[in-house]
Amino acid sequence: MGLYGCPTIVNNVETIAVVPTILRRGAKWFASMGRPKNTGTKIFCISGNVNAPCNVEEEMGIPLKELIEKHAGGVIGGWKNLQAVIPGGSSMPMVPKDICETLRMDFDSLVEVKSGLGTAGVVVINKDEDIVKCMARIARFYKHESCGQCTPCREGAGWMWRILERTAKGEATHKDIDLLSDVTKQIEGHTICAFGEGSAWPVQGLLRHFRKEIDKRCFSEPTIKKKRKIPYLIDQHKLESKDA
Repeated sequence: MGLYGCPTIVNNVETIAVVPTILRRGAKWFASMGRPKNTGTKIFCISGNVNAPCNVEEEMGIPLKELIEKHAGGVIGGWKNLQAVIPGGSSMPMVPKDICETLRMDFDSLVEVKSGLGTAGVVVINKDEDIVKCMARIARFYKHESCGQCTPCREGAGWMWRILERTAKGEATHKDIDLLSDVTKQIEGHTICAFGEGSAWPVQGLLRHFRKEIDKRCFSEPTIKKKRKIPYLIDQHKLESKDA
């Protein structure tokens, strides 16, 4: 019996691909690999700043460091040059280098560090990359791909992208970052499908582990703000005038 006690079609390619081997060698053989509650194998897609991007089937619970160095040729510039890793595709929160040192690649281990295995799409980010720009690019993707049905996702994805773009350029204020954090929470848990969480969690991961890096690029709003007579509906010629 399948889902909800009904016949179920399993159309996940990764699952279908391993079924013949399990039938030949037995369920006990497959369950002998991995860790308790996280048994079997997983197909990992390793990309980003590695010397040899690849797809590889490995045992669940393999240490992240071993996975990268054994199969992907290591981090470009060496392990010391690692900045962060997105462990389960772009919708999962990133984890910084200090956590990556001992992290195991299975569902429970990643939940413990407030991330997730997701699609097992491992994206390696080294110190040569601008971490804020990387996240702004991901936010842009989710803004573009939102179907627009749910207001929190439709509007929030755009807000996150615009704030991250300003942050990357050094044009954001500290209040903007507080707003960014609030927007992610307004999206999370308030949409019909999980796309909303998928857009909010990566930004939450950035704020959780790289807040100091973000704060360095921000400035405080002036105590006395200069008033600008800009109408609600802006005409370009008014902005170009001296009184604008």
